[in-house]
Amino acid sequence: MKQKVIEVLDQMSERTIKLGRTLFETPELGFKEFKTKEILIKELKDAGFEVEREFARTGFQVSLGSGHPHIGLIAELDAIPTLGHPYADLNDQSAAHTCAHSTQCAIMTSVIKALKEVDITQFPGKISLFFTPAEEFTDMAFRRDLIAKGELHYPAGKIEMLHEGIFDDVDLCLHLHAMGNDHYRFASDSHLAGFIYKKFTFVGKASHAAVLPHLGVNALNAFALFQSAAGMLRETFVDEDKNRFHGIVTEGGQTVNSIPERIVYEGYVRSFNTANMKLLSEKLTHAAKHCAEALGAECIVEDTPGYLPFKPCHELSLAVEENMLHFCKPEKILHDEKSVAAGDIGDLGMFVPTIQFGYGGVGGVIHGKNMFIQDEERLYIESAKVTAMTVIDLMSDPAKVQRIKDSFTPVMSKEEYFAYLNQK
Repeated sequence: MKQKVIEVLDQMSERTIKLGRTLFETPELGFKEFKTKEILIKELKDAGFEVEREFARTGFQVSLGSGHPHIGLIAELDAIPTLGHPYADLNDQSAAHTCAHSTQCAIMTSVIKALKEVDITQFPGKISLFFTPAEEFTDMAFRRDLIAKGELHYPAGKIEMLHEGIFDDVDLCLHLHAMGNDHYRFASDSHLAGFIYKKFTFVGKASHAAVLPHLGVNALNAFALFQSAAGMLRETFVDEDKNRFHGIVTEGGQTVNSIPERIVYEGYVRSFNTANMKLLSEKLTHAAKHCAEALGAECIVEDTPGYLPFKPCHELSLAVEENMLHFCKPEKILHDEKSVAAGDIGDLGMFVPTIQFGYGGVGGVIHGKNMFIQDEERLYIESAKVTAMTVIDLMSDPAKVQRIKDSFTPVMSKEEYFAYLNQK
């Protein structure tokens, strides 16, 4: 069957690449992926699929078979703001697929179509393809508005899906993500950091910048002092945790002719160590507030839990790696990478044995305006073959799936998880 699925994927390669191009040229930000959803549903309906259920505003699921083992495939729908990209949507913050989520959708669509073609349902169990919205933690004002209206509960796709119980019946999940390192063909057993989103609002007092500066309180100066303090804190970061603190000024003053009354700085605290991530976040909060007070200003700090660190299921990684070796030598597989990037796959991986393997074929810089698909055959078709072959291995060996499931221990309970997310 594995040889047959390779042949089927080769036969549909032209259509897969065409779908990939269409999606790459149709970028949409999270929870706005309506055109993307329409394109994918049409492609799947043409292959005889029906949407099983919809969730998280733009997410949806298609499936083959029923019962257990139940294997979940993950494909992310959303784009990210990228100024200057040739396919950027100028009508919505220059959204572009510079994180290559569009390629995930094309790959996984071809995988489930090919599995249907080779009659994977001769094995007991179920395969579900979950199209997940809003992985990129951006466009926060829009998402907060959706939450305020009661249309969402959380600002990220997989977290909303966990809240809705979408993955409750799934035994394990396979995910994949493009990587920018072209030295390797694939990445296996890749880890991701977690992060906390922080919004600092420095509040001063406006006055005429030239005539009455002595009557004002400069919020920009308070922010600048905080930046110095944050830089001094960086020397205390523990190397193995790969702690990071970075951000952008989203409001930089009201007019040049006035002392700035309000400065807004938004940033991420990242780490592989959840406890240290929280501690570092607290240190930055204290530094911001006291730097502001030192100059007579005030700082309001709002924390939003982002994503938790992702620890892949090692046994599942080994299963995928066996199929990677059909296409490359062992030295072309990057093992045990500790990436300081983050994703809501980390939250899913808290409760379900999950992997996110890396695949190449991307040119330029991930998240950069020069990012492009360099090798379509390698990126779309080879990655699909690895995934489909792995699914066949798992579906044909339910005992292996059960062993992977039995060896997995959730990091925390759902109650503890949502208590963490809902903390004020």
